[in-house]
Amino acid sequence: MTKVFLDYDQQALDDAYDQAVYARNRDQVLARLAHTSELVRRRLGAPERLAYGESPIEGLDLYRTKAPRAPIVVFVHGGAWRGGLAKDYAFPAEPLVRAGANYAALDFNNVTETGGDLLPMAEQVRRGIAWVCANAERLGADPRRVYVCGTSSGSHLSGVAATTDWTRYALPADPVRGYTLVSGMYDLRGPRLSKRSAYVKFTDAIEDALSPQRHLERINAPIVLVYGSLETPEFQRQSRDFADALTRAGKPCEIIRAEGYNHFEIAETLGNPYGPAGRALLAQMKLNSGTEPDLVRAPSPI
Repeated sequence: MTKVFLDYDQQALDDAYDQAVYARNRDQVLARLAHTSELVRRRLGAPERLAYGESPIEGLDLYRTKAPRAPIVVFVHGGAWRGGLAKDYAFPAEPLVRAGANYAALDFNNVTETGGDLLPMAEQVRRGIAWVCANAERLGADPRRVYVCGTSSGSHLSGVAATTDWTRYALPADPVRGYTLVSGMYDLRGPRLSKRSAYVKFTDAIEDALSPQRHLERINAPIVLVYGSLETPEFQRQSRDFADALTRAGKPCEIIRAEGYNHFEIAETLGNPYGPAGRALLAQMKLNSGTEPDLVRAPSPI
């Protein structure tokens, strides 16, 4: 056996970055999330579609809560960098809106549309978050209570966003109050050596620039890391190593290992205020799981 990374041979490393190997119910759960998202739209009403950029994909789905100057969650979806749309990630909106938070799910290009380059995706995510921060008041949200949440490759892109110099976007240095990152990747060395390199054009510069674990000094907001005990070994290690690095650097960090969940099941718990990820996100915003705030779909002031 020839080791290519840590104790992995090539097949083991490829498997560790292939969710289908460790989550046999992947397609079932993803179909359920899409259906649940449709049901949420029926209950809350269609989201407001707002543009954060010029290209058609550069938009977000906004679900409002009635509570004035409420926090707002910017959600970054996963999909191995090559799939996913905001419309299929409406499922967290209902518990968040009911608890008194606004929910904005970003759309952005996937890596097959960018010619294998992750940098444009990271920049779109940064600009989407920056747009929400800059327009929070006009959206009825509290500009000092902007939070970011991501799952899987969306957690990777959210982690990259956490290392951003936001003053480049005409924002304060710390416009994001906190990040809840579910089942992400925070150093790209492992993914680069895996079969994901077949569709991602990794370079030394990209590996370094988009590995948030290597830029801890830039992080200035608390980070909550959530992962399932049935994740692939690499996705478990990535969360543990990032948490260890953050802690050693003196950065506020909490890590939650959710027993009995695989990669897709743990993401699904964002739609449950009592599930591991949903509870963690609400706790970071200091919201409970109550349903007191009424739902509202006010017209967009933008």
